[in-house]
Amino acid sequence: MQCTALILIFLSLGAEANAGITEREIDYTSGDVVLKGLLAHDAALPGRRPAVLVVHEWAGLNAHARHDARRLAAAVYVAPALHMYGKARQAHRPMEALMLSTQLRMNLPPMHARSDAARDPPRARSNVNPRRLAAIGYCFAGGVVRDMARAGEDLRGVVSVHGVLDTTARAKAGAIKAQVLVLTGGAAPCVTKDQVDALALELGAAGARCQIVTYPGAKHSSTNPAAKEYDGKEFDMPGDEYSADADQQSWTQILRFWRR
Repeated sequence: MQCTALILIFLSLGAEANAGITEREIDYTSGDVVLKGLLAHDAALPGRRPAVLVVHEWAGLNAHARHDARRLAAAVYVAPALHMYGKARQAHRPMEALMLSTQLRMNLPPMHARSDAARDPPRARSNVNPRRLAAIGYCFAGGVVRDMARAGEDLRGVVSVHGVLDTTARAKAGAIKAQVLVLTGGAAPCVTKDQVDALALELGAAGARCQIVTYPGAKHSSTNPAAKEYDGKEFDMPGDEYSADADQQSWTQILRFWRR
């Protein structure tokens, strides 16, 4: 099956309302590692709903991941925001963030165990349909959610948003169960066209149902309003820059993907 790689600009449909959203901290464990996350949902909505796991950028469970959990909750999903590093650990310098993220990306069994453990809290909720779980990841976690799909985890879909495109474990034919959406910036210095093409070939050869969308002019971390202030200054990454247009366009695409 062919994986389509597109360069598109979509009309924005606007953000969802954010009234009535309930948030609470959640603790869960993976082996002897204590993980602290956030669960957002609209408690007023009846019935069982899909759940979307939100996986954070390389710094840890930050305001951006929490914001997107709230946006997903406003769009009728139950949204647990994961913490992949354990014990609420947060990186404050580039080398620390690189160390924490690389330790997981280069050592897949703990990464898979922690993402698996994060599925238990939403599955136990009465307002979640346990057969309709998905995941979305940003930056380093774009690679995390794609690796979850490569591992054949039982997810309906995964979305990688301005994620790293390298991998230590290529997809095997027929292994991917989830539909895959990859959203990337055409001006992101850490992502090349060759990497986009290679990912499309890999996922297509594996028979994955996937789509790769490139937003011309968008840089890395284009959906994070604090990208220039936080990543650009504190993490000395001048190539990171928020784009309101790319944020709105990608959010529209994400909602279409989940609803499809």
